[in-house]
Amino acid sequence: MMNVSPSRPARRTELLAAGAATVTVVLWASAFVSIRSAGAAYSPGALALGRLLAGALALTVICLVRREGVPPRSAWRGIAISGVLWFGVYMVVLNWGEQQVDAGTAALVVNIGPILIALLGARLLGDAMPPRLLAGMAVSFAGAVTVGLSMSGEGGSSVLGVALCLLAAVGYAAGVVAQKPALGAASALQVTTFGCLVGAVLCLPFAGQLVHEAADAPVSATLNMVYLGVFPTALAFTTWAYALARTTASRMGATTYAVPALVVLMSWLALGEVPGPLTLAGGLLCLAGVAVSRSRTAKAAAPQTVAEPRPETASDSA
Repeated sequence: MMNVSPSRPARRTELLAAGAATVTVVLWASAFVSIRSAGAAYSPGALALGRLLAGALALTVICLVRREGVPPRSAWRGIAISGVLWFGVYMVVLNWGEQQVDAGTAALVVNIGPILIALLGARLLGDAMPPRLLAGMAVSFAGAVTVGLSMSGEGGSSVLGVALCLLAAVGYAAGVVAQKPALGAASALQVTTFGCLVGAVLCLPFAGQLVHEAADAPVSATLNMVYLGVFPTALAFTTWAYALARTTASRMGATTYAVPALVVLMSWLALGEVPGPLTLAGGLLCLAGVAVSRSRTAKAAAPQTVAEPRPETASDSA
């Protein structure tokens, strides 16, 4: 009877983190489709700056309402690195890459990021690498490869596009690993808001392009850019940071293997692209791998790394 009470808040935290990760995955999948759409009217740097400005504005308003304040000094190193690499470099090169390859191929290539996250997390953060996590990553990566191969015949793949998406994956992985320690000193909202601001400052050289292109862009492209800032950036990066503060970087990275499958579904609904049997099979493999990596066996290894960097501030953003 005495042991039931402590497990209840732990179970609630686990469910909230899983829900936050789900929101992130769905919104990030939608971003690949929106980038393809807005990228027809906006250049990569201008689109990144517009997205980051919209996201920073939304996040700043929320921070002011919640009176979050400025993150402590100990969190700034991780915030700055993730802001430069993930919010800045990642968004520019992904936008550029998606002008060369289709959304499904981009999602496939970027999703080598979780493998890099797991390796960097194990090396730099001491994240556990349980067999179930490794097995889930292998299954999901096989599914992501299947999705990419099934779509490669649709055209648009290029060496430059693939190279840019690989660079985006490196920026994404390094940003996640840098962000994890910062969440031990600041809330998820603080880390996301100031990381977004750092990225926006980095992209300011594209301000002239943004103003010029916004004058000629169709309303639909501009609305897509605003959507990217408010939802896949402001909301999804915050729910990501919330979940990351409550688990390991490796396990969070593994959840994003569901993105390619969702990108295929959203492309079908929004762009009229009908996925073939091979694409559907790859999507199911992606989801199966996520289920394996998030199994109870994999969870058993997580608390030893989460407990150390997460004081009271991590729960302030709940």
